[in-house]
Amino acid sequence: MSSLEIVFVVALLAKLVAELALEFLNRAYVSGRTGALPESLEGVMSAENFAKSNEYTLVKSRFGSLELVFDAVVVAAVVLSGVLPEAFAAWTGWLGEGAWSQALFLIVTMMVISLVGVPLDYHRQFRIEERFGFNRSTLGLWIMDKIKGMLVGLAIGGPLLWVLISLVDWLGAYWWLYGFVLMFCFQLVMMVLYPMLIVPLFNKLTPLEDGPLKSRLMAMSDKAGFKCNAIQVIDGSKRSAHSNAYFTGFGRFRRIVLYDTLIEQLGEDEIEAVLAHEIGHYKKGHVPKMIASSAVMMLAGFWLVGYLARSEWFFEDFGFETMSIGVAFLLFSVFGGLFTFWLSPLFNRLSRKHEYEADAFAREVVGDWKPLSGALRRLSEKNLSNLLPHPAYSGFHYSHPTLLEREAAMRG
Repeated sequence: MSSLEIVFVVALLAKLVAELALEFLNRAYVSGRTGALPESLEGVMSAENFAKSNEYTLVKSRFGSLELVFDAVVVAAVVLSGVLPEAFAAWTGWLGEGAWSQALFLIVTMMVISLVGVPLDYHRQFRIEERFGFNRSTLGLWIMDKIKGMLVGLAIGGPLLWVLISLVDWLGAYWWLYGFVLMFCFQLVMMVLYPMLIVPLFNKLTPLEDGPLKSRLMAMSDKAGFKCNAIQVIDGSKRSAHSNAYFTGFGRFRRIVLYDTLIEQLGEDEIEAVLAHEIGHYKKGHVPKMIASSAVMMLAGFWLVGYLARSEWFFEDFGFETMSIGVAFLLFSVFGGLFTFWLSPLFNRLSRKHEYEADAFAREVVGDWKPLSGALRRLSEKNLSNLLPHPAYSGFHYSHPTLLEREAAMRG
């Protein structure tokens, strides 16, 4: 085993042990309060739903631990078995080492790896989510989603990877800098095009119908100083009973998307508070802040790929006989998550700060904190959310503060 393979194994095991430990801590934390409803949750959730949410959390966590081990075994087998160098040699022997060949090899390899996990995806959707009343998808729709996802990945990822790989020949040693600019611009464009071109392939988006709710939301938007070009409703109910709302786009392309399940589950004052919260993200500049932090990470990633692509030892340690930018991208995609995982608490802390600020904005616009609190309480109960996670688990996995934390901040 080469020195770099040893580093890979150590990093993989460290991440796996940490994730399994976090799942164990959270399960123990949840299992320790399976009795009566805690005093802190009185009025927030019924005792029956509290017990059901604990059961849902435990079932997901046990299965999640199995998935973590499975994914680690698959990644280790792919990287350490020597199958990648052999597959790449066979592929390039057939199609050559041109940019298109490398781009297709990258996409096909990632698709094959993802297909290995399809049985686990099926179990999560049609066993766990079905058991707790969340699954509304059919097997046919689920299969079509998988096929559409792969086709979209091929249609978009293929040309994009071809350009990135071609930059090496076109621009030389500093290709990674131009690659970063290209990818950054691509992400900005996709923020606009994704809801218009990609989402309709999977879901139906319709404008919120005229009526008291729309009039109320538009009036609140004007009060908040937010020119709302579109409030759209997405038919998330055809796949899941879970509900959500999100903000997408920027400038004159910005829009608010509400799940139809959200509209079914909340009152008008609560929907207004949720929309005010989403507008708060825009008014507080959270979108450009998150884009900027993502850009810094992306730039660092491109620089590292550029460095590794020039390092013969990097390829030799993993058994590749030739240096290839496509292989560098592939190996980096495998390696990257082993290290960025440890940054999760930092990014989650920033995200939670933004959530607190958006909550405060919604409270000011609506004039009271109770409508947003009511919405969060009802959504937590409908989604069987774990409202009392272990602090360490929350730090690594919760991008939003817990309900009790958010209510304490809003009351303050």
